[in-house]
Amino acid sequence: MRYRPEHKAEVHQKIIKDASRRVRAEGLGGAAVAAVMRDTGLTHGGFYKHFENKDELVLESLRDAFAEIADTLTHAAEQARAGSGWKAIVKTYLSLEYCDHAERGCPLPALAPEMARVDPQMRGPIFVELVKYRDRMLPFMPGRRASERERAFFVIFSTMIGAVEVARMLPDRAVQEKVLATAREFLLSSF
Repeated sequence: MRYRPEHKAEVHQKIIKDASRRVRAEGLGGAAVAAVMRDTGLTHGGFYKHFENKDELVLESLRDAFAEIADTLTHAAEQARAGSGWKAIVKTYLSLEYCDHAERGCPLPALAPEMARVDPQMRGPIFVELVKYRDRMLPFMPGRRASERERAFFVIFSTMIGAVEVARMLPDRAVQEKVLATAREFLLSSF
């Protein structure tokens, strides 16, 4: 059977999307080749028509995860009043909806400890993705100078990442919301 010329690219993107959601929901090990390929309707052997190895799949899935959350946060910021884009980012990031769905959110609360322990060869490409993520958020951060916006980015995102990590550990929804609301109120009143 002959496939359309764009078929391979479409399948490749479907594999990436599935792996991206899996790693955020299950950790870096969640991108098990057999499971990802099965969910895509392909065999394990078909994997090597798309990727050199599992590390390549993981890196592409992280790239997709960072791009997806950056798109979501950028969209929220662009819908906000001028100068308050960062507030929209905070409100979007520190929501129960976002907290409940690690598979659709920022990879940092889900994977930061694992990413810190990856093979040294993967750290460089992951760092590149972190820089791209930061660069997409910087225009919306509070501050007049680039150095102020970068400082705000690190403070705001470190706080949000930690708050989401803690909230996701808690079994009680009311306590989760309290953690998120406290971080949200603190950030919104601090800049």
